[in-house]
Amino acid sequence: MDVGTPILKLDLQSAETDYEKLLDEEQMKGLELEKLRVMNRSKLSEMEMKLKVSHMELDRKAVELRNERYLDSLGAGTTDKVRQVELDYNVSQLKLKEDEQKYINEQALSEADLKVKELELNIFRKGLAETKRTLGDAQIRSPRKAILTYVNNEIGSQVGQGTKVAIVSDLSHFKIEGEIADTYGDRIAAGSKAVVKIGSDKLEGTVSDVTPLSKNGVISFTVQLEEDNHRRLRSGLKTDVYVMNAVKDDVMRIANSSYYVGKGEYELFVINGDQLLKRKVQLGDSNYEYVEVIGGLEPGDQVIVSDMSSYKDKNKLKIK
Repeated sequence: MDVGTPILKLDLQSAETDYEKLLDEEQMKGLELEKLRVMNRSKLSEMEMKLKVSHMELDRKAVELRNERYLDSLGAGTTDKVRQVELDYNVSQLKLKEDEQKYINEQALSEADLKVKELELNIFRKGLAETKRTLGDAQIRSPRKAILTYVNNEIGSQVGQGTKVAIVSDLSHFKIEGEIADTYGDRIAAGSKAVVKIGSDKLEGTVSDVTPLSKNGVISFTVQLEEDNHRRLRSGLKTDVYVMNAVKDDVMRIANSSYYVGKGEYELFVINGDQLLKRKVQLGDSNYEYVEVIGGLEPGDQVIVSDMSSYKDKNKLKIK
C-alpha cells in the first residue's frame, strides 16, 4: 500500500460532535474576553473623566482660596471664611489623591483579570488543538509505503487511545534485534559498532538502543544497519551479531572457529613438520574473525582450528 492509503474506518460521530461543541465554547470564551476588555476600557474611561473634573474643581478651589486670602490681607474678608475655603480645598485635594489611587488599582486589577482570561483561553485552545490532532490521527492511514500485516477487523469493538489496530511493515528496510547474556551487559552500549553475518556476507551497523533491564538472563538491543535493504535480509531471519566493545593493538591472533567458547585454556594441535602436536594455549578476547593468543604459541605457528574433537585423546598425530 502507498502512503496515505486508508487502513481502517472508525466511527467518530460522537467525537466529532464533542469537537464541534468545543469550537462553540472557544468562540464563547473569545466573546467573553472581548466583553471584559470593553467593560474595563469603559470603566477606566469613566474614572479618567471623573479625575479630570476633580482636577478642574481643585484648581477652581485653589483660585478661590487665593482670592479669600487676598481679600483678608486687605481687610475686606474674614479669617473664618479663609479657614472654611482652605479646609474645603484640603478635603478636595485628599479626595483627588484617593481617586487617583483607586484608578491605579483599577488599572492593575483590569490587567490581571484580562491576563487570567487570556491564559484560560490559551489553555482551552491548546486542549482543542490536541483534540483536533487526535481526530486527525483517528483517520487511520498508512504512514509509509508498506505491507499490511495485521488489522483489527472486529466490527463494533471499542477502540481506546493507544490500542493496536493495525501493523504495517516496510519489508524493503530492516533492523536487527539482538540478545546477549546479561553477564556481558557492561560491554554493550548505544553507539557500539556491530557486524551482522548472513552466510558469507558481512553487514556493518551501529547499536542504536539497549534495554536497561535484563529479562530471563538476557539483555536485548537493536542494530541499525548501514545497508538496511541488503538482498539477503528477510523478516524473521536469524543471524549472528558481533558487537565491538574494545580495540587491542599488537596482538597475536589465530582464526576464530567453533573451537572457541570464551577466554581460557585450550588444547590445540600445532603443525610440527609431518606431525600434529597437541599444545596447551591460553586464549583471550575475540571478534568474529580472530581470537587473541595470550600464551602457548609463537608467531608463525600453524594451528588446526577445525573440529578435532574425535582426536581429543591423542597428543600426537601424523600428517599423511
